[in-house]
Amino acid sequence: MDVVVTGSSGLIGSALVPALAAAGHRVRRLVRRPAAGDDEIRWDPEAGTIDVAALSGVDAAVHLAGEGIGERRWTEEQKRRVHDSRTQGTSLLAATLASLEPRPSVLLSGSAVGIYGDGGESELTESSPRGSGFLADVVADWEASARPAADAGIRTVLLRSGVVLSPRGGAMKKVLPLFKLGLGGPIGRGDQWLPWISIEDEVAAIVHLLTADVDGPVNLASPKSVRYREYARALGRALHRPAFFPTPMLGPRLLLGRELADALLGDSQRVVPARLLESGYEFRHRDIDDALQSMLGP
Repeated sequence: MDVVVTGSSGLIGSALVPALAAAGHRVRRLVRRPAAGDDEIRWDPEAGTIDVAALSGVDAAVHLAGEGIGERRWTEEQKRRVHDSRTQGTSLLAATLASLEPRPSVLLSGSAVGIYGDGGESELTESSPRGSGFLADVVADWEASARPAADAGIRTVLLRSGVVLSPRGGAMKKVLPLFKLGLGGPIGRGDQWLPWISIEDEVAAIVHLLTADVDGPVNLASPKSVRYREYARALGRALHRPAFFPTPMLGPRLLLGRELADALLGDSQRVVPARLLESGYEFRHRDIDDALQSMLGP
């Protein structure tokens, strides 16, 4: 397949591009700077421009671009950037793909389990109701922005990703220095459910969904969610370090602001990847110890 990818320099995209190539797909990247070769296509989501002619003949698109949710404190301006970086790019890409002749067969559009909000002890499947709060609102608008593609008959999959674990980036990279010093531990109460997925499974699931007979929202998270305290202990075991020092929520709230800290670290989300499993996907890492040992072990 001829696959175009946005967000190819991010944590997921940088791992996905070589995986797609290894699976035999031709990969072209949508970039915001001038295209440097035949494998790049220029676009500018804020300006609403894209090289439509260069997209002619594309078979599939994987859309991962967007402002990092936890990169900066949530000022009103930053919240606007987070929202617009997702909706503008998604609307532009979905409408452009819908206008092509022939149209691509599939759009895999980034999304997040943040749409469920704080689920407490409930198991959250793709049929669970939308939660409340800023993240839930952003994700709902983000997913709605992909509707032009679906309305045009393009199979559209909404990739509701959990916390993607990789030592190369994201939440895991930020806490690794503390854990390597033996100063890591659970955050807050420690009994919140963590909807984790290894970077290997995140990428493999996306490749799988390019051809799987499924559309709509799909949860990308391990079938075995763990509580934050269990994750901390597993990370300590993988690093051969103690992991008993709890971090009260006061610290993250002072660093990130209360709203962002509570959304990223305080919400409990026991996510179940029901539709991914029904589609026939087989996880490489169901168990948190296995996943972390694979990433961090000798």
